[in-house]
Amino acid sequence: MPGRTTEKEKIVLGLDPGTNVTGYGVILIQRGKLSLLQYGVIQLGKYGAHELKLSKIFKRVLQLVDEFHPDEVALEAPFYGKNVQSMLKLGRAQGVAMAAALYREVPITEYAPKKVKQSVTGNGNASKEQVAKMLMQVFGIKELPKLLDATDALAVALCHHYLKGKKETTRKKAGSWAEFLRENPDRKK
Repeated sequence: MPGRTTEKEKIVLGLDPGTNVTGYGVILIQRGKLSLLQYGVIQLGKYGAHELKLSKIFKRVLQLVDEFHPDEVALEAPFYGKNVQSMLKLGRAQGVAMAAALYREVPITEYAPKKVKQSVTGNGNASKEQVAKMLMQVFGIKELPKLLDATDALAVALCHHYLKGKKETTRKKAGSWAEFLRENPDRKK
């Protein structure tokens, strides 16, 4: 791949799929240093038919993959809402974005919105603005973009970088108080 000279270099494409706006962010990790290559949005509001929006997402994500040759793609998974139709449309948008990456044989990983916010800001309930401000510091971005879908996608790429290769530890619930104390001797007084 052009431009990459060592195994320690990696390009990650982050995507925040949506039916009206799809955000994207491309980062380079080089010897542990992060660089912002590009971020922005695919505006879909002007296209009426849902099928046409999906086609535009597929084609633009394919263009991004062909331009930046990412080693990995990270996507924000749609969160469950009350409106089933909206959830279906978001799932389709995510599906075509995934299909574009898979078409070029780029591995994909999904992250829940709370996991993205947690990894970038330390708070899983952070606002879009808080996430964007943290990214401004990390990447030296001078001003907030008009549409925060762009920084949301950038956050997904950064989350992927932070979490890749790290296994999440889940605490096992103790069956009883005695079992808890046996497994946590440092907690006794």
